Amino acid sequence: MTKPDKCDELTIGEVAERSGLSVPSIRFYEDKGLITSVRTAGNQRRYARHTLRRIAVIRAGQRFGLTLAEIGAALDSLPVDHPPTKRDWARLSKAWHDTLAERIEAMTRVRDGLTDCIGCGCLSLATCPIYNHDDELAVDGPGAQRWPRGARG
Repeated sequence: MTKPDKCDELTIGEVAERSGLSVPSIRFYEDKGLITSVRTAGNQRRYARHTLRRIAVIRAGQRFGLTLAEIGAALDSLPVDHPPTKRDWARLSKAWHDTLAERIEAMTRVRDGLTDCIGCGCLSLATCPIYNHDDELAVDGPGAQRWPRGARG
């Protein structure tokens, strides 16, 4: 990454305040390679001002239910030396559309299938692969095995 001009540099505290994130969250995003910083002679982190837009993309992706790996893969397609543009966002969001549509369809199938199951461990083994696929919990004994221990009466 090219070093930003001094006026375009933000401290980690400034990035935190402007983005609404905590300082540890910003460090976490940097550790994951989602954002980058440069170091001053005193070893302090400085972020290019456009890092705020990258963080906005990350947070939007998280709100959509995308994993950080999926978001990171999308960010890898963007140049790190300038802010994501409207065109970049359109391309990313179009790519995410199919992933999100598939997840919505899967969740709808789960939701619609819940009416046939009481989710207890399970009384409907033939129709409830969600909760106890192939009766895997039978080795733990009878009853609802997913309830926290000690919560049963």
